Amino acid sequence: QLQLVESGGGSVQPGGSLTLTCAAAGFTLDLWTVGWFRQVPGKEREGVSCISSSKARTNYADNVKGRFTLSRSSSKNEVYLQMNSLKPEDTGIYYCASGPAVLFGVCELSDAEYTSWGQGTQVTVSS
Repeated sequence: QLQLVESGGGSVQPGGSLTLTCAAAGFTLDLWTVGWFRQVPGKEREGVSCISSSKARTNYADNVKGRFTLSRSSSKNEVYLQMNSLKPEDTGIYYCASGPAVLFGVCELSDAEYTSWGQGTQVTVSS
């Protein structure tokens, strides 16, 4: 059974940092494209970042570039989203998702490209 579990969410003040972890069970994350998405009530789910299986290329939404860093650990079968300089508009439920491997180019930030999803972890940025 394929399973993704997010952790690391919480409440921070603007300018703070959090690291989210996406742990996989039942499959090897390195062989899949992994993405992070976020959603707030009343809004569509938004792609934040992704990492491809091939050459571990990353892609970031414009509004998080320079602040968020996505990485992975093959030995732990985990993917991490390091979030720095957090802003109130980063608030939301963050989901990790896996999708088919991207062999060429960069991964997509469209949720239609992903087939397995975690339950999400809440991130709140507020003073």
